[in-house]
Amino acid sequence: MEVYFDNSATTKVFPPVADLVMKVMTEDYGNPSAKHGKGMRAEQYIKEAAEIIAGTLKVSPKEIIFTSGGSESNNMALTRTAIANKRAGSHIISTSIEHASVYNPLAYLEEQGFEVTYLPVDHDGHISLEDLENAIREDTILVSIMYVNNEIGAVEPVEEIAKRIKKKNPAILFHVDGIQAYGKFVIRPKRQGIDLLSVSGHKIHAPKGIGFLYVDSRVKIKPLIYGGGQQRGMRSGTENVPGIAGLGEAAREMYQNHGEKMKQLYELKDYMIKRLDEVEGTTVNSLPGELSAPQIVSASFSGVRSEVLLHALEDKGIYVSSGSACSSNHPAVSGTLKGIGVKQELLDSTLRFSFGVFNTKNEVDICIAALKELLPVLRRYQRG
Repeated sequence: MEVYFDNSATTKVFPPVADLVMKVMTEDYGNPSAKHGKGMRAEQYIKEAAEIIAGTLKVSPKEIIFTSGGSESNNMALTRTAIANKRAGSHIISTSIEHASVYNPLAYLEEQGFEVTYLPVDHDGHISLEDLENAIREDTILVSIMYVNNEIGAVEPVEEIAKRIKKKNPAILFHVDGIQAYGKFVIRPKRQGIDLLSVSGHKIHAPKGIGFLYVDSRVKIKPLIYGGGQQRGMRSGTENVPGIAGLGEAAREMYQNHGEKMKQLYELKDYMIKRLDEVEGTTVNSLPGELSAPQIVSASFSGVRSEVLLHALEDKGIYVSSGSACSSNHPAVSGTLKGIGVKQELLDSTLRFSFGVFNTKNEVDICIAALKELLPVLRRYQRG
């Protein structure tokens, strides 16, 4: 039996999403810029997806820009707004636990003459609102803080963060990496003070290679790709119609009976945390209940390297992660784990278990039984 606990890396596509993507690729395959009927039908898929997604956020469909995924959305939000607003200032604020698709664009902006302040986090992965207020300067133009941390599931108080920012200077833009939050939380950018929100499709049972960036209509931002003027000139190029249609369908599915779906995920997460207490030498790095996201549990296992344990679990058909999938090509010590004060000897002994709507408590039991069987053997082997 396969147990897939790596849903924060990617998810299994919803069957109706797969059916729709196939239909668009094989039947309604027109270019949305074409003037004939097939092109108009393709354009309609884009319009419908934008309306569905905008409906989940209570924003205008015109404020949705489709991208190739979360990394592109983050890059666009950061680099294109910073450059567009450079006359107003060159200071940006972020945190020490952001994803690489935020860190690396910020590093690029630093090379272009911008200055970035990185806020520390506490043991639970939360920033200090006082630290944020103290970091805001007259030349601050942009704040970028993730909604949900991708490694431990820490949830930042985005609404309160926005209030503190706007109270100091209403012109400062607030970007939120919502890649691990969209589909799990009810997000209302207008009410919560979010100016830009990045989302990735394959975290919510849509295909890979599709995502979107919400940009409030008042935000000054430069285009990412210049060309034929698609998407109101903000991202030129023929749209990925199958992906966009699939993303819209996945968004619809995620937010149908949303409360019930999230209740099941929270129960699954808390059950996993409870069962991990039975496993000797284990430290859980994620908070229970609604104190952290419903889909992520980080745990450290003393005396065994995470990569060794990951592959031992894989041999039993159990799939987990040793960190962010996007960072796996460039192995390094997790900034998040260091940031929350995980002991040095546990930094390379930590796994992430992440759940989706298809997972069950029985799968948690299978995983715990495997951990209880494997850990004593692996610890003896590593000591030897």
